[in-house]
Amino acid sequence: MSSLYQLYKHKEKNGTGTSVNKTYVVPLSELYVEPGFNVREIDQDHVNEFRDAFIAGEYLPPLAVQVTEKGIKILDGHHRYYGALAATEAGHPIPRIECKDFVGSDADRIAFMVTSSQGKPLTPIERGSAYLRMINQGWEPAEIARKVKRSVSDVNLHLDLVRCGTELLDMVRSGEVAATTAVALSREHGPHATSVAVGQLDKAKAAGKKKITRADAIPLFSASKARRLVELLVDASLQNDNCGDDLLLLASGTAREITLILDEYRAGIRQGEVS
Repeated sequence: MSSLYQLYKHKEKNGTGTSVNKTYVVPLSELYVEPGFNVREIDQDHVNEFRDAFIAGEYLPPLAVQVTEKGIKILDGHHRYYGALAATEAGHPIPRIECKDFVGSDADRIAFMVTSSQGKPLTPIERGSAYLRMINQGWEPAEIARKVKRSVSDVNLHLDLVRCGTELLDMVRSGEVAATTAVALSREHGPHATSVAVGQLDKAKAAGKKKITRADAIPLFSASKARRLVELLVDASLQNDNCGDDLLLLASGTAREITLILDEYRAGIRQGEVS
């Protein structure tokens, strides 16, 4: 029975396109984690899964690392690293772990963490934090989108998410507010987004719900009232006064009903009510 090594060794004869992509077996003691570098929050359950995999002797992909003055920094594979430590602490020593070099810029390293298929899937907040790091390094949203193979709107959505207030982000982490709802709240209410979300969540919980939806959070207006307003304004005319200001002249008998509809709309916006 042959092997890939033998196939590669005789490539000039057999014409194979197989090439070598080296990995290294590195002592666990020489690896280190840079605080705050990993865009993923450490999930202990995920660490325990890797601990059990190491103990069972299962194959795991190599860690992506960078050699620095401090030692060998982990760029991708933090959960695997902590899993190896946990296996060692459980009485199953993992003296060495397979690693491979990563070559690229700081932005390349961040993009690699975002696009890596080996790690735990990123949460929306983690993805937004990664995009924000790249923005702080001088990247434009369009450049980030090309790098991580996502749309520009996706990049902007996640950037808007991590710019929400801390309390609103905590509500996203707890599952009380969806990431897209948090962004919609922030865009609609600006600095008041958190207080609106808290108020709507209290109402939702009183109604037996565990989270608020976009419909709960973003004030909507009756479609029939909106159509009626258009009907009332269709005969209005736009004129200009002597001061250069625009004036809307309403048709006779429509002012009171138009005012009532507008007042109702303003009240709904203030109170966050949904009709």
